Amino acid sequence: MPILLAQPRLPRAAAAPPPDRPAGLMVRGEASDATLMRWAAAGDRAAFGVLVERHGERALRIALRVLHDPAEAEEVAQEAFLRAWQAAAGFDPARAQFTTWLHRIVLNLAIDRTRRRAAAPEAGGAALLALADPGPGPEAAAAAAEDRAALAAALAQLPARQRAAIALAYEEGLSGAEAAAALDVSERALEGLLRRARLMLRRILTA
Repeated sequence: MPILLAQPRLPRAAAAPPPDRPAGLMVRGEASDATLMRWAAAGDRAAFGVLVERHGERALRIALRVLHDPAEAEEVAQEAFLRAWQAAAGFDPARAQFTTWLHRIVLNLAIDRTRRRAAAPEAGGAALLALADPGPGPEAAAAAAEDRAALAAALAQLPARQRAAIALAYEEGLSGAEAAAALDVSERALEGLLRRARLMLRRILTA
């Protein structure tokens, strides 16, 4: 079952709403991310709620790819949106897209959490294991399940930043520039992370 990201509990803002704030949710739903963030910075909680609905699922997926724990991933996604709300006034659409800015918050929180763990998780990649198997028969299904389990276990052994790079570039389909911006590294550094991740996966899977 998919994990549903609940609306984060947002503190009330003291600032007055902007004069161009929309009257209805439909208008908010048609607004750009940058516009919604401008309204959110002025205290429009409903505008920020549209951003949560629009980008919450991907934020949760990215956190899950790094943490391999649904409960922790949801906590990280919630915290990321709370921090985004609190820092809305400092968001500059001229410097980064909202999604890039949000993904960077998610990744930093997720990576920090992995560093605080006493030990790496034994069973990772629950999301990968839950994927439907298109195999034609039970033998093919069993073989595919073993392959997914092996890949999930190998991914769980990667350093957090390498897992994040794999998640952004391959699983979420971001461009090299987008993935690099979310990780706050250069595209060349991203290529290095991906290269090391592929080499480590190959060593683990062939051991």
